[in-house]
Amino acid sequence: MEHQLEIIPFEDKYAKHFYDLNVEWLKKYFYVEPYDEKVLSNPKKYVLEPGGFIFFAKYNHKIIGVVSIINQKTFYELSKMAVAPQFQGLKIGLQLMEFSIAFAKKQNWPSITLYSHRSLVPAINLYKKMGFKEIPVEEDSHYERSDIKMILMF
Repeated sequence: MEHQLEIIPFEDKYAKHFYDLNVEWLKKYFYVEPYDEKVLSNPKKYVLEPGGFIFFAKYNHKIIGVVSIINQKTFYELSKMAVAPQFQGLKIGLQLMEFSIAFAKKQNWPSITLYSHRSLVPAINLYKKMGFKEIPVEEDSHYERSDIKMILMF
């Protein structure tokens, strides 16, 4: 019997998945920056307690993807989205993105913002497909690797 993909909120028992899934893709394409290490190592302190959220994609009782929404005080940042390599190409990222956008709209936020890198062409294409528009990246961005910032207005 085939099970459906579930998107579930953060629980302490999934903290290692939050770290591992993100570190895996960061090491594949870039490196783990100090900001990444801080957030990924202590999601309660740096994501949840300041008013952010973490959601996991669960399939057949296995965590296969993750996304977070970080409260950056003046905006909400869609961040730390990763899918296990063996499940990439199955539109899990799309489902996490659609869930996050619907969640943001339910919260009555005016927008959601993300940072990325132009070399991540499939991700950039997904963001554009979802309606994100490019805006200038501030000089003091918390990510060294970000060379594109995008916003989706509601």
